[in-house]
Amino acid sequence: MTPMTGHLAAALPGFLLALALSPLLLGIINKTKAFVGGRRGPPFFQLYYDIAKLFRKGAVYSGTTSWVFRAGPIVALASVLGALMIVPLAGKPALLSFGGDLILLAYFLGMMRLFIVLAALDTGSAFEGMGASREVQFSAMAEPALLLALVTLLHHSVGMSLSEVYGKAETSMLESVGPEVFLVAAALLVVFLSENSRIPVDDPDTHLELTMIHEVMVLDHGGPDFAMITYAAALKMWVLGALIVGIIVPVRSGSTILDLGAAVVGMFGLAFAVGLIESGMARLRMLRVPHLLSAAVVLAGLALILALE
Repeated sequence: MTPMTGHLAAALPGFLLALALSPLLLGIINKTKAFVGGRRGPPFFQLYYDIAKLFRKGAVYSGTTSWVFRAGPIVALASVLGALMIVPLAGKPALLSFGGDLILLAYFLGMMRLFIVLAALDTGSAFEGMGASREVQFSAMAEPALLLALVTLLHHSVGMSLSEVYGKAETSMLESVGPEVFLVAAALLVVFLSENSRIPVDDPDTHLELTMIHEVMVLDHGGPDFAMITYAAALKMWVLGALIVGIIVPVRSGSTILDLGAAVVGMFGLAFAVGLIESGMARLRMLRVPHLLSAAVVLAGLALILALE
């Protein structure tokens, strides 16, 4: 087996698991919220049904939109697939790994956001423009927290790529549990909630345009376009969740099945925790969201300071 073939064999299972199981995270979140609220709730696989149904429908385009509107969902899905190729799972190498790949990860996520925002602005809708403005503002505050957290992990690694950061517990900060680990995990959790438009930053279940952020940007998308956006959002949740699970569930037994199983259980546990968070608190006022994101930046910055000592 050549080195390239061995790398592909080690990285491909995690990538395929993400493609197959990422929509299930939304099902676990919704089922948890329904259980806490005393309701039956939608099936765990509801998002799979919705995506399949949307792909069978046609798309309607306004006469005011251009090619940007049609390219938005395609580029968004392609961008998040690129990000998924960089993020490792269960200590296994990612499909795409090189020194400083965390910068490309941020660029892929930024590209996804950019084309969703451009597609929203291309409709000429005041409501979608308002949601796009909020999306850009909050993401600009979340990205520093994400990069500072990843740089902190990079400082304790033997290499400069995310695969090396999350690869072996004995050569990373996961070996000795210090306060910076908890600070990084807390910062990444805030980024996870913000970037995936979850409570307390955004409420994905609301239908009031004045309070919506992500959902208001995709009001004019339908059919396969909306299916791609929905699937891309599920993959983005998996990508950011994998960064957290790699810290809090550092199982590196050497067995691919055991390590991947532990990582998947960790992802499902994270989705369950998000469901509990959304069941226990309301969405913050819009003016309070920057305070929460600033706190995430402070936590990540403090973790980096402790790591440098």
